[in-house]
Amino acid sequence: MSSIITVETADVRFPTSVNLDGSDAMNPDPDYSAAYLRLVTDAGDEGHGFVFTIGRGNDVQLAGVRAVAQLLVGESVEPLLADLGATWRRFVYDSQLRWLGPEKGVIHMAIGAVITALWDLRAKREGKPLWDLLAGLSPEELVSLVDFRYLSDALTETEALDILRRAEPGRQERRQWLLEHGYPAYTTTPGWLGYDDAKLLRLCHEAVAEGFAHIKLKVGGNRADDIRRLRLAREAVGPDVTIAVDANQRWDVAEAIDWMSELAPFDIAWIEEPTSPDDVLGHATIARALHPMPVATGEHLANRVLTKQLLQARGASVLQIDATRVAGVNENIANLLLAAKFGTPVCPHAGGVGLCEAVQHLAFFDLIAVSGSVEGRRIEFVDHLHEHFVTPVEVHSGRYWAPLAPGAGTEMHPDSIRRHTVPGAP
Repeated sequence: MSSIITVETADVRFPTSVNLDGSDAMNPDPDYSAAYLRLVTDAGDEGHGFVFTIGRGNDVQLAGVRAVAQLLVGESVEPLLADLGATWRRFVYDSQLRWLGPEKGVIHMAIGAVITALWDLRAKREGKPLWDLLAGLSPEELVSLVDFRYLSDALTETEALDILRRAEPGRQERRQWLLEHGYPAYTTTPGWLGYDDAKLLRLCHEAVAEGFAHIKLKVGGNRADDIRRLRLAREAVGPDVTIAVDANQRWDVAEAIDWMSELAPFDIAWIEEPTSPDDVLGHATIARALHPMPVATGEHLANRVLTKQLLQARGASVLQIDATRVAGVNENIANLLLAAKFGTPVCPHAGGVGLCEAVQHLAFFDLIAVSGSVEGRRIEFVDHLHEHFVTPVEVHSGRYWAPLAPGAGTEMHPDSIRRHTVPGAP
């Protein structure tokens, strides 16, 4: 047996605020950052994970990652990887860690970084990309990864097994389809709120030329500006490209309804995060008022319980999972199963540092082994910082192309970590 002998962490930050990359109505000057984790075994292999933040506070998140990961030093690797459902419960059920949540916030996301690093290690040991590893597990193995506590009023283990068993017969065909055709993508690259009109137009034209059939613009700073920018974007991309908008939690419920009613003539594909991510009933009210305009949310949902409630209340017709907001791969499998139960398409949130690299694996797994469909689904893409990853995403012709390299896609180049770790980073 091998053991985990070293836990290494790094406070990695990139100065994206300089060019206002990532800017929106609630986050005007983000510096994309990663609370980064490297697990090393005495067999010489490694697992990598991280939590995405936008600058200040990354050190706090890193302290959480370190506090959880240190519990693994000296542990035998094989039992941890053989039952990652039990490993997940071990951390999430830990009474002292749990008190700091429970199941939300810095510690919950830190657990996600550790779980992701273990999945990265397992996938590398099995010589498979994470999406392919997950898609090859039996329905029973997948169900064993999920914690159904607090979910059973909406999704039972039996129902989850039924969902997975129904998808099982076509797995190989869908895997081959994915490799041949890729997975639909959409781009937020043109839409950051801090960009001027000339840059918005240039990036809209480039997005269409690159094959994207769906773009997203940030809104919520100024209503007149939103109307002008949407008019410019619609004229630039034409009638056949769909445009979504994202308020990043900017509004109260009534304000969201009023504001979006004015933007509706631009044929909005969805309004994303119109209000607080915790306000399930507020989302439901907005969804009813704006119907048939879809409401999308999920990147800031703290856990699977909020996902359950949002879907039960019909507060979102598009679910946007995030690779680092909840407690790792296991909890996102629960979110995918909940979405399948309620017939809700999943369009993962990405961008950030490594979020595209990480979340694509979950979307590919969903296609092959859970929903069995790409209808109404696409993964967000932002062309930032991919060069810092050992296995950067491949996105062209408006589609993600599945990686074949073993691992979860979460490993950064050592030199990138060194150059961008604080103190000392630009």
